[in-house]
Amino acid sequence: MSVKYKVLPRKNPQDILAPEKFYAAAIADCDVDLDRLAELISYQCTVTESDCYAVLLSLEHNIISELGEGRIVKLGRLGNFQVGVSSEGKDTAAEVTASAITKSRILFRPGKRLRGMLESVSFRKAG
Repeated sequence: MSVKYKVLPRKNPQDILAPEKFYAAAIADCDVDLDRLAELISYQCTVTESDCYAVLLSLEHNIISELGEGRIVKLGRLGNFQVGVSSEGKDTAAEVTASAITKSRILFRPGKRLRGMLESVSFRKAG
């Protein structure tokens, strides 16, 4: 496994006058959609590609639905999805209402095997 990276200059947001420093940033070669995943899965088992695609679409639908109900979605060894929020700080707990929420996002916590993949991946400079 090998991930490409490029080098990007970045300013220090806390000190705009400081000279830029250079950082590595991972870049993707391409993306893999549900069609491709269904195809790959169908080659690895006895289920047809269209059946795999139907299951993946159903999985997507149900993850969205369950997250919308405020549940943590646990996908076994793959990891967990959960809704997270950021809000304005208030002086008292009673002042914190839904209108204080400024941002929502999907949090993903990878499982042990997915985190372990990072230990065996190598990096190569693009270009």
